[in-house]
Amino acid sequence: MSAQKTQRSQDRPVEAALRVSGRVVEQLPNALYRVELTSGGRPQITAHASGESGLLRLRPGDTVEVELSSYDPGRGRIVGRG
Repeated sequence: MSAQKTQRSQDRPVEAALRVSGRVVEQLPNALYRVELTSGGRPQITAHASGESGLLRLRPGDTVEVELSSYDPGRGRIVGRG
């Protein structure tokens, strides 16, 4: 028997995440935040901090920059302070 290696497809283009500004409305359990977007579209999304130490102390009212998920537009990742 010969073992076959599976290869990942490198032909798929990597989609760029959409960055938008928002304001933290509410702290949720498990390091999640409810963020109100300043741009049109969805009025609020659920987001998590990207893990940088400066982002760990977010409070309601802070302005943030969010990367929206291409798979679920209702979720995102907080990548910086606004």
